[in-house]
Amino acid sequence: MGGDVVLGALRAESERLYEQVSGLPEAEWERPSPCPPWSVREVFAHLTAGLERVGAMLDAAPPVAVGELSTAVDHYAQDVRFTCTPDGRSVELAADVGIDAPQRYAAGFGDGRALAEHFDGVWRAVVERCAGEPASRVVVTRPGEAMLLGEFLLTRVVEVCVHGFDVAWGLGHAPWPSGEAAAVVCRLLLGRELLPGELVLGWDRTTLLRKATGRLPMTAVERVAARRAGVRWLTLR
Repeated sequence: MGGDVVLGALRAESERLYEQVSGLPEAEWERPSPCPPWSVREVFAHLTAGLERVGAMLDAAPPVAVGELSTAVDHYAQDVRFTCTPDGRSVELAADVGIDAPQRYAAGFGDGRALAEHFDGVWRAVVERCAGEPASRVVVTRPGEAMLLGEFLLTRVVEVCVHGFDVAWGLGHAPWPSGEAAAVVCRLLLGRELLPGELVLGWDRTTLLRKATGRLPMTAVERVAARRAGVRWLTLR
């Protein structure tokens, strides 16, 4: 997937998310999210911190020698990592991810508006900086994976898009993915481009994204059919 496509998706999805939250009344930030015990503010803090990490990774020197590089699919391998479901009943946490980390991060801002403005600055800085990096740039993630920068940026599109679903759910709004991000994340899920107007299992792109990432329930029959269709399951941190 081309770097320009991924950066374009990150830009479009971040702009969409900022537009949706920039004018929120303060009380709306405190609504519960589908990722208990986090509020809407704390889910937003989680995705902001994950995007902000790109700058620190680029500040570090590229690894001198690496073995096989991890991909975005590898990054979301189903192991003991953070996941959440819309019914509010399932939370798993990796040992190195404190459940109070987003709470501490969010507490550093006076209100939701300040956090939203910070996010707006973060994503713009990330897009600008990454646009000047070569396609061969390798970064090391927090769990110690060596990845091409473009592959890691693909995971940031996933985070902003899918946790955007969580923010929308918490606010009682319909999901709002940008077309660019939806196309990129669907390609990651399926390993191929969706054809114009193509439906997978009768689902539109947004439904496919929500089903495959646990934001909408799936029946056992749907799960089997999705596997046969080649849908990859992403375990979000």
